Amino acid sequence: MAAAPQKIEAAQTRLDAMELPKGGFTAAARADALDRVTRMGLPGPRDEYWRWTNPAGLNAVAPAAAAPFHPKDEPANFDVFDRIRLVFVDGVFDEDLSDDPVVNGVELVRLQEADDRDIHWAQPVYGVLEAAGQKPVDRPYAALNTAAASDGILIRVTGKASKPIHIDYRHQSEESDPVLHHVIKLEEGAELTLLESGPAGARFNIVTEIDVAPRAVLHHLRVQGREQQRQALTHIFARVGEEATFKSFTMTANGALTRNECIIDIVGDDARAHVAGAALGDGKTGPFHHDDTVFVTHAAERCESRQVFKKVLKNGAKGIFQGKILVKEGAQKTDGYQISQALLLDEDSQFLAKPELEIYADDVVCSHGSTTGAIDETALFYLRSRGVPHAEATALLVLSFMADAIEEIDDEALRDDILSRLEGWLSRHRS
Repeated sequence: MAAAPQKIEAAQTRLDAMELPKGGFTAAARADALDRVTRMGLPGPRDEYWRWTNPAGLNAVAPAAAAPFHPKDEPANFDVFDRIRLVFVDGVFDEDLSDDPVVNGVELVRLQEADDRDIHWAQPVYGVLEAAGQKPVDRPYAALNTAAASDGILIRVTGKASKPIHIDYRHQSEESDPVLHHVIKLEEGAELTLLESGPAGARFNIVTEIDVAPRAVLHHLRVQGREQQRQALTHIFARVGEEATFKSFTMTANGALTRNECIIDIVGDDARAHVAGAALGDGKTGPFHHDDTVFVTHAAERCESRQVFKKVLKNGAKGIFQGKILVKEGAQKTDGYQISQALLLDEDSQFLAKPELEIYADDVVCSHGSTTGAIDETALFYLRSRGVPHAEATALLVLSFMADAIEEIDDEALRDDILSRLEGWLSRHRS
């Protein structure tokens, strides 16, 4: 079916305003992506997967101005950890702020530098996982990213990385609009912890393609910045091989519009793929709209997937969850679990959920669920009756609500760091 003319026009208008990279090892993938986004067009509010998130701000040629926010009352994200930091300021790599990218068991290079070559190890991955993730659902912003990305990080892991890699996004210009594309390839038996933090710009589009080879392990932890006016659009495309592990967790606080899409293809037997998130929104300081859209495909036997998403919303904040587990024919012994829950701290906030299962194998254990509710008044009364002030009691119950998602972080130190940041947000937003 041909795309509606207005969708095609919206895509062409965006493309006409962008400077598209040319040449290099990504040339074929970029040309293919350009053709796809031109045919698909950009989404409108009537598109099924965008009916709860208005894409108008993402379709605009220029982003709405968003003031940078530089907190002085807390340490920078992950500063207490020994890691290799790679810094992008408004989408431009800053060599002076970044660490020397030398890590045992890891090969690091910028996309902009690598794209001067005709052949590169990332060529079989760049744009390939993104293109595969376009079925059965069109994801035109991801195709736009593959065609137009100005830079990114290419990471090839051949052993157990001696340190985590931290991609540190910083925002200075009120009108910045970066488009970044990362490729992460873990060879057989390799292991990496990948950290991301900060707002990349006033509006940003980031795609990360992750190829996890057999028996490799990837831990991904992302903290999205506290800027109230920013618009964030991210995609993760992951391919998980035999006996491999992929785990991703995202914490989001504030933001006018955030849409995080995660598309996972489990292709090897006995693999695990977990994706989780915690979002906190307070509409009192500005609009808050947070959308998690997840699609997990089981195409192998004896595999496990988990989707665990929690949102805490107040003062008119809005949360969205769209999650699907697809079990293909022959993917026997699949264990698929999906839960999305929202805690509404007032009557003005809203949570909308669309959980789905599509199963073509007969020996599986799959479940999904979604709940929306208010603070447990009995539990609140119990804490208050023992002398806990109302605001502190509420914070304790919120942290308890978030626990299932936070537990998806395996590293105890990183888990404690996320908990401390959640506590800080709750302290700043106490009624």
